[in-house]
Amino acid sequence: MPTVFQASISQEIAGWFPNLGATLFYLVVWGLVFAGTGLLIGAFIPFITGDSLVFAAGLIAAAHASEVNIIVMATGVGIAAWLGDQVGYTLGRHYGRPYLDKRKGKWIKKGIEKSEALFLAWGWWAVVVARFMPWARVFVPVVAGIANMNYYKFFSANIVGALAWGVGLTMAGYFSASIPLVKNASYLIAGVFITASLIAGVRIWVLNRRTS
Repeated sequence: MPTVFQASISQEIAGWFPNLGATLFYLVVWGLVFAGTGLLIGAFIPFITGDSLVFAAGLIAAAHASEVNIIVMATGVGIAAWLGDQVGYTLGRHYGRPYLDKRKGKWIKKGIEKSEALFLAWGWWAVVVARFMPWARVFVPVVAGIANMNYYKFFSANIVGALAWGVGLTMAGYFSASIPLVKNASYLIAGVFITASLIAGVRIWVLNRRTS
């Protein structure tokens, strides 16, 4: 469930629109979503590049429907989210572990360690559920690249995650303007994926036990 802080960030983002106008607002939102993972900016400003941003984008589309098309906005967010993770994966695969070792700061180091643990435990599903975790969203794609995760597996997981988080959360913001109960729909989606990942993980553990 969104925190009070996240709600205040969403309101702040909503205040950008009068100054930017529709075209620039599209580009700023898409650019920040992409940079959040593709350029690792989400490691430093996770709330401006994450859930609050895309949810606020949906709210703006609802409030200014004549200027901001929700289909265009949600599609663009999904594509930007997918591209960002693709870039993160490519950088990790090309430059390896030294790419992450250059990142400094206690929070960043902790986020990398947690992301590595998440990926080792859940593999394909980690790429999907990481979308809903600010620290994992930034580093899991890079970790997947460093681990040489099969490209086609990453590609498919990235699409599912981008649709569930990018498109889903933007649409949740749009519909929550008129249907308050929809406000937490994206977190229900996250719960479904996390539950599925746990089931998949237990299944893999059981299979490993049987074959060992």
